[in-house]
Amino acid sequence: MKKIRKHLIGVFCFLLCGAVLLGTALFPHPREEATAEKCVVRVWNVDTFEGGKGSRAAFLKKVASRAEKKKAGVYYMVSAYTVEGAKAALREGDCPDMISFGLGLEEIAQNCLPLNQKFSGGEREGKFFAYPWCRGGYALFSLTEDFSQAGETAISCGGENLPQVAAALAGIKGAECPSQEAYVRFLNGEYRYLLGTQRDLCRFASRNVSVYFKPLTEFCDLYQYISLLSAEKGGECRFFLEELLSEQSQEELTSIGMYPVSAKNEFLGDGTHYLAGAFAAAEERETLLSYARAGEIKNLVKFLKTV
Repeated sequence: MKKIRKHLIGVFCFLLCGAVLLGTALFPHPREEATAEKCVVRVWNVDTFEGGKGSRAAFLKKVASRAEKKKAGVYYMVSAYTVEGAKAALREGDCPDMISFGLGLEEIAQNCLPLNQKFSGGEREGKFFAYPWCRGGYALFSLTEDFSQAGETAISCGGENLPQVAAALAGIKGAECPSQEAYVRFLNGEYRYLLGTQRDLCRFASRNVSVYFKPLTEFCDLYQYISLLSAEKGGECRFFLEELLSEQSQEELTSIGMYPVSAKNEFLGDGTHYLAGAFAAAEERETLLSYARAGEIKNLVKFLKTV
């Protein structure tokens, strides 16, 4: 009788172990299942020109948080990179799933995937690989309403953008100065005019300085683009892009002193005629700069049509 009892206990234990193993296979632990479905999308933000105010990377993190609430199991990790840092990482084979960038990071071109959104500055060989999620603009600033008075102009320079091209196309000659220096020397009366950007507009506002401005719409390269680089996470990347370009996100751009691409207002005017493409090479930018400084407008315009 004892032998039969031991035998039955052994059979029962064997069956119980089998049931546990089968249950584990068919119904994994909720935590394990969640881990398996978790998707992390890496988003780099590279500032190649001065923004308006605040941080574009912080803005993207805010959008990412909103997107995560709508997309269960997906996490968007936004990291801020300098131009040099991004280039170094790319050379080492480190590549994000998405990248936010401006003029001066053409190395990313070979990794970008086609987009449904179309913008001439993001086009290469008939396809579109970058779309601007925000923009700035150039303007001529004056402390008086009279723009007809003679006087020197400080051209605010900084980053990878080309304010010299905007100056040349507007028929403005001036002295190139680092951004902060140009702003200060203009306020101190050393320059009659300042050729600046949305960054200067925000600076004036923060100091309650009354200024007048004329938008310079002949040229603009102050676009912050977004590109997709991961085919594997394409769905998650496009979901983030849609959230970034949503009406809510675009309306919130004023919080960082930037504007939607479609914006037409007093500062931006009615639009721009020429722009430098998102993937314009360093040699091309140098050629534009050379023509602008030399005042070779015909060659400048002709070359702008190719980049």
